[in-house]
Amino acid sequence: MNIDHTEFIIWMDRIMKRFDILYEKIRDNNNEFMTIDGEQLIDNQDVLQILKISARSLQRYRSTNKLAYYTISGKLYYKLSDVHQLIRNSFNLPRKS
Repeated sequence: MNIDHTEFIIWMDRIMKRFDILYEKIRDNNNEFMTIDGEQLIDNQDVLQILKISARSLQRYRSTNKLAYYTISGKLYYKLSDVHQLIRNSFNLPRKS
C-alpha cells in the first residue's frame, strides 16, 4: 500500500488530534477524584485491590477501627493516606512465634 506524503501528514494529524482528546479525558478524570480535607478518597473496590484482601477482611478492619471510613450517599470511602498508614502499621507489628 502506497500513500503519498500529504495523505500521510493528514492521517498523522488525525491521530495526534485523537491523542489530544484522550489526554484531555484522562486529565479530566484525574481531577475528578473525590477529596476530603484535601486528601483523595477511594472506594471499597480500590481498597480491596490495593490491600489484596477480601471484602470480609475489609469489613473487619472497619469494625475493629483499624481503618477509618466515611459514608457519603450510602457509599463507603477511605482516605488514601489512611490505607497507606494501615500498610505501614502492618509492617511494624511484632511477629508471633
